[in-house]
This record gives sequence, structure tokens and C-alpha cells, in this order.
Amino acid sequence: MIAVVDYAMGNLRSVQKGFEHAGVADVVLTGDPAVVRVAEGIVLPGVGAFRDAAANLTGSGMKDVIVERIAAGTPFLGICLGMQLLATIGLEDGEWEGLGVVPGVCQRLPGGVKIPHIGWNTVSYPRPSRLFDGIPEGTAFYFVHSYHLLPDDASCIIGRTEYGVPFAAAVETGSACAVQFHPEKSSTMGLTLLANFGKIVTEADRR
Repeated sequence: MIAVVDYAMGNLRSVQKGFEHAGVADVVLTGDPAVVRVAEGIVLPGVGAFRDAAANLTGSGMKDVIVERIAAGTPFLGICLGMQLLATIGLEDGEWEGLGVVPGVCQRLPGGVKIPHIGWNTVSYPRPSRLFDGIPEGTAFYFVHSYHLLPDDASCIIGRTEYGVPFAAAVETGSACAVQFHPEKSSTMGLTLLANFGKIVTEADRR
């Protein structure tokens, strides 16, 4: 079972439907930390402010469960805000504590370009990842965001794009991976990525 975490930060059902369209069975939408604790895979999507999201995860008890499960090797996929929350801190309207899974900061995109960044951008692959199996380098994905994750260690970056500056479009560390774009809104290749995560979860569960 893959748990899509409901923490009141939008677009959760569209992610669940994206997995269904990708042929991934047994995907549930849940705000219950007990369900996430026993899930074979975890997905943290979301649209909104880092501050509110971090507060919701902490207040619900979900933060500790997610961090614990990632440390235990449970496959995890963050999407958009779900990627940004992996940072140590977020710098949106103050300084807020993130999940700390990817040491680094979540900061605003630079001036000189229209904010928010909305539209299709191509992604290059600094290193291979199973998340992008069958997805050619240079494939375009759909982005909607004003902030981005800047990791302390660039070796965790598995996807890069550029909007004003080059930035991490995808990261991977241990069992956790995350994308800044929206695979559920990125046509066939986006669904391929969701299917790839489903395969990663299935294979991890068989070990």
C-alpha cells in the first residue's frame, strides 16, 4: 500500500488519481500517522506555504512518522512542496524547520524572472536514477512554484532544470526521492515516473 499524505495542503486527490492512471494499485489518501507507519511507500505532495505545511505535519504527528519511515528505508516520493519540505529550513515569510532529510534550504527563486514559475521545463540528469527509467533526458515536465530546494550536497541531485538560475528539479537520498515538478500534470512521461515509483515500492516490499 502506498500512502498519499493528506496534510491539508491541496492537490492530493489529483496525485492519487495520477497513480491510478499510471496503473499503480492500492494507493490511499490518509491523514492518519498510523496508516503511514505501516505503508510500503509514502508520497508527500502539496501546494502552498512551507510554514503552514511544516506546522501541519508537526501538529498532526506526521512529521516524526515520515522521518522515521524514511530512515528505516521505506520508499518516499515528495512532489512540489513535498520536495521543498525535505530541507532543513524553509525561508518563506521567516525561517521554518523542515523534515531535514535533505540538508539544505528552501529559498525563493531569484528576481529577473516571473514568479511563480508556471509552465513546462526540460530536465537533465546529473546522475542515473530508477525514478527516471524509460524517460529520456531533456523531457519536459510541468512546474508551478515560487521556491526551490538548494541542497548542501549537490550529489543528491538527480534532475536539474533552469528558470533564472539552474536549480534542483529532483533529488534522491537513501530511500527518499522528490521532484519539484508535478508528474500527475506532466502527461505520459509524468505517469511513467509515478509508475516507476510504484515499481520501486513493490520491489522494496519483496526484500
